[in-house]
Amino acid sequence: MFFEELIRMLNTRPMVPGKIAECLRLWETLTARQQEQIYNTIRDKLQAGKFVHYDPVKAIQDNIPKVQIISADAYYRKYGTQENHDGWVRTFLPEKQKTIYVKQ
Repeated sequence: MFFEELIRMLNTRPMVPGKIAECLRLWETLTARQQEQIYNTIRDKLQAGKFVHYDPVKAIQDNIPKVQIISADAYYRKYGTQENHDGWVRTFLPEKQKTIYVKQ
């Protein structure tokens, strides 16, 4: 859904030719949540007149959300709870017998 809209949005300005297939291959490696975040970020940047790369592959790569990880102790010190807050998700790592919090 977002891919066609993204390409249409990027096509409103000069675009590096022949990159659509490569762009689609990269897009398909991303989760639906990442795709939505990338689309929203690029849309917001374009609306604000900010730079978005003319190569759609680089535009996507530049706007992939960064994953943040903190320890359960650091999370508790910050929020005073173990409940999920502000986009942080509690994740248990069974192989390490450890809980962390992840935010994208």
